[in-house]
Amino acid sequence: MTDSQKIPRAVLGTWPTPIEPAPRLARALGLGADDLWIKRDDLIGLGGGGNKVRKLEWTCGQALAAGATALVTTGAPQSNHARLTAAAGARLGLEVTLVLAGTPDTSTTSGNIALDGLLGATIVWAGEVDGRELDIVARQVSERLQQRGAVPALIPFGGSSVAGARGYVECARELLAQVPALSTVVTAMGSGGTMAGLVSVLGPSRVLGVHCGAVNDPGAAVSRLVSGLSGKDCPPETLRLRLDQVGGGYGEVTDAVMDALFLAARTEGIILDPIYTGRAMAGLAAAVADGVLAPGHRTVFLHSGGLPGLFGHPATLARARAEATREE
Repeated sequence: MTDSQKIPRAVLGTWPTPIEPAPRLARALGLGADDLWIKRDDLIGLGGGGNKVRKLEWTCGQALAAGATALVTTGAPQSNHARLTAAAGARLGLEVTLVLAGTPDTSTTSGNIALDGLLGATIVWAGEVDGRELDIVARQVSERLQQRGAVPALIPFGGSSVAGARGYVECARELLAQVPALSTVVTAMGSGGTMAGLVSVLGPSRVLGVHCGAVNDPGAAVSRLVSGLSGKDCPPETLRLRLDQVGGGYGEVTDAVMDALFLAARTEGIILDPIYTGRAMAGLAAAVADGVLAPGHRTVFLHSGGLPGLFGHPATLARARAEATREE
């Protein structure tokens, strides 16, 4: 029995997710037509899909094994992880409370927020707080749930724990079976679990993470999780991380990200989001432009989902509407 088999798992998705060629996008970026493939983790069925489902299989498995009747997690207002935690709770029959930074009057009610409500989650607004303060509020919410007889399980920010990262250990194994000759996997790097799981199987040289601004020290976040998965030290300096796509901050969209959104949509009909996959595609484009990724080598872009967040980002929607209504 492997270590993964010993850890409780709640099956929430259908595996493996597809992988598709992207020849028109590849040529537009300056790669060969057969060089770029897209791993469609956006097509995981639960709750609108996305990479967090892989993590939730393991974190929810642990919660169920511990007798949990409720899930509590944290995030930004348009958190994909929060939305998918709500979906996992609905699938598993668990009450879900989402502790989100911000306030109702400053947070758009569309996108993921609307889906959180549709899926039955309760939102607790924590105000303008940092990550440490957000965790404190989540613990307070858990204590209140306990006082009324619930058994809450606290799911970490972004689902990124050693247990959650096992979801991307499984994804890396899928990729090796689907694309044996892969040279590089490009992924958005948010809270770190997705990149860590991939690195633990593929090694740091075959994974390029694009920092999205969700954590202060991305190298340390990934390194800690890789070390927890493998039991071996993973120095941050061995990781391949691009830090050049954050721009003005986590919630801001740069011109490079907007260009990446339009390029993927107009060459392959692939919709990305402005915070994670849009940044990852902008990072991929920059890596080709500066020679880090070269023609003749098989690159896989991990589409980690996030489409609902597009509808909660007014600046991106305004640009898309402007493009649709411009006169010839």
